[in-house]
Amino acid sequence: MTGNAAGSLAGRSVDVIGGGIGGLSAAAFLADAGADVTVLEKQPRLGGAANLLETDGFRFDTGPSWYLMPDVFERFFDQFDRVPEEYYTLQKLDPQYRVFFRDSEPVPGAGTPYDEDVDAPCDWVTVTPDRNQIKRIFAAYEAGGGEAFEEYLAEAEHTYDVGMEHFVYEDRSRFRDLLDRDVVRAGPGLTMLGSMQGHVETYFDNPKLQQLLQYTLVFLGGSPHNTPALYNLMSHVDYNMGVYYPEGGMYSLVEGLAELGEELGVTYRTGVEVTDIQETITGLALQTSAGRRRADRVVSNAPPAHVERELLSPGKRDHDLDHWDDQTYAPSALLWYFGVEGDVGPLEHHSLVFPDDWDPHFASIFEEPGWPDDPAYYLSVPSITDDGVAPEDHHAVVVLIPIAPGLEDSDARRQEYRDWVLDDLATNIGVDLRDRIVTAASMCVDDFTERLHYPEGTALGLAHTLFQTGPMRPSHRAKQVDGLYYVGGFTSPGIGVPMTIISGEHAAEAVIEDERERGIKARFLG
Repeated sequence: MTGNAAGSLAGRSVDVIGGGIGGLSAAAFLADAGADVTVLEKQPRLGGAANLLETDGFRFDTGPSWYLMPDVFERFFDQFDRVPEEYYTLQKLDPQYRVFFRDSEPVPGAGTPYDEDVDAPCDWVTVTPDRNQIKRIFAAYEAGGGEAFEEYLAEAEHTYDVGMEHFVYEDRSRFRDLLDRDVVRAGPGLTMLGSMQGHVETYFDNPKLQQLLQYTLVFLGGSPHNTPALYNLMSHVDYNMGVYYPEGGMYSLVEGLAELGEELGVTYRTGVEVTDIQETITGLALQTSAGRRRADRVVSNAPPAHVERELLSPGKRDHDLDHWDDQTYAPSALLWYFGVEGDVGPLEHHSLVFPDDWDPHFASIFEEPGWPDDPAYYLSVPSITDDGVAPEDHHAVVVLIPIAPGLEDSDARRQEYRDWVLDDLATNIGVDLRDRIVTAASMCVDDFTERLHYPEGTALGLAHTLFQTGPMRPSHRAKQVDGLYYVGGFTSPGIGVPMTIISGEHAAEAVIEDERERGIKARFLG
């Protein structure tokens, strides 16, 4: 992008509302195109949902903890003639993660050399970067499973290659964008319709294998029953591309993006909240907690729902306010951040704990919202890989339970599920943390609502349902306010750190394209 865009915004000012990953990405592209860019972040620290908690010698990522799709980050930095290693150090995880199937007996033949030290009463598998090892796992659970896994993965790789080239890296946020000849030619080769559950069932009968291929849907804010089969591409991301860890945690990525922006001339102002946006003859006027500002263009990393409800006057909104109540939001989450003394038993850097039947949990998120009775949950223990995020002989442990957005949040409810998880870890996984926690903090629905303005307290954005994919997600361009744009997980291409990185590129491209068209019209009329 940068080669064609260089200097195209010279002399123009752009304010970016929100210093999340999407906002930081957009700011870098806009500054590289010559704009005078200022990022306004209401919190005392940049990062948005991808933030940091430092307490008692522990360092916790409060948001994303998986570094997936390394090709996206390499492509991003390459557009500025840089590489990720200039800003943070990456380590490829081996093993990538461990999955525990609660209340199940271990399956003979599914273990690996990585499991020799595992002492857990339930069934488990350890996923490594070794494709043959994964094939052995699938073969142990189902006759012909290894061969079916290879076939499934080949389709997932094809979907990823076509999807990224034609539907992700190219902005297809408007229906007219789908009329491109390349898209028409590529589309028939993809499995796009139908649910992930139906698609996976054509390959595997064993529910545990189905879970291994679908757990990443939580990263997309969906369930196996409401996420299009197109997202089988996530298995290519998982099993072919690997899982990485930036030293210091995911917040090191935020710091790297901010450092890149500084090199390009971006100005960051933290502790500044935007409270009003108005269209003027000469651009846009922002009312902020630090006073009034003017900008030629504004890119909002805050959710469109918040902007329309709180920052724009009624005549300037693209939607009725009820519109935002009718959307399908990705799950919220209850997160506990534990500083733990001593070891963590069979847990790995990334661990997932699944019940035998996870459908009731998904139903409690998407069908009949309520606190789950028997939840699946995820644990991150980065101190297994990085001794800099916890004191000596201690571990930083993050527990995440996906829950429905909009649930009633309370200290009592948080404590109830804290006790439940700790009991479950002791009983079913074989690691008792209950008497070894030296510091603890939590986040839940109210925090996502109050800190991030996320509607209904979703932790991620809009779910990737069929009718909230591609052009059916909010546009990067506001229709009623000339010069206002959106970036982040509520727009296209969607949820997740790599997608919000790309969203920043798309939003900047929209600004540059519109500026170019205005320039052509001005010259023609002049």
